[in-house]
Amino acid sequence: MKLTSPAFEANGEIPSKYTCDGSNISIPLTFEDVPKNAKSLVLIMDDPDIPEVAKRNFNIDVWDHWIVFNIPAETTEIPEGKMRAGVLGKNTRGNNTYGGPCPPDREHRYFFKLYALDTMLNLKEGATKKDVEMAMEGHIVARAELMGRYERKK
Repeated sequence: MKLTSPAFEANGEIPSKYTCDGSNISIPLTFEDVPKNAKSLVLIMDDPDIPEVAKRNFNIDVWDHWIVFNIPAETTEIPEGKMRAGVLGKNTRGNNTYGGPCPPDREHRYFFKLYALDTMLNLKEGATKKDVEMAMEGHIVARAELMGRYERKK
């Protein structure tokens, strides 16, 4: 399975258009080679490079920017700024939406993780990443990852 974006190369810089410094609209993504036995897809975007103060204040190790589950397995793309299908989970800010990169201190890495599952998840909108990850256990048939970087211009 392959996860790419027409907006940036793997390990490249995420354009500011998709961040808090721009329009803060979701990044376009393309999915390829989803296994035939997949029943749904899960997309998670997170940032492990958050400062210690954020870790302490939110009692987290990773900042969750975007959680989407029960995406139809036949989905091949998520257009820029649109989430046509799937159920939105709750990001670290507590919103059921995309939250673009907005690093407060330095360049951060943003990981887009795509999972193909052999089931639909029995979760409601607003489920947390932890809820989604627990529900996915034992159901992952394939995984793909894309990483982009962003540093705010001073």
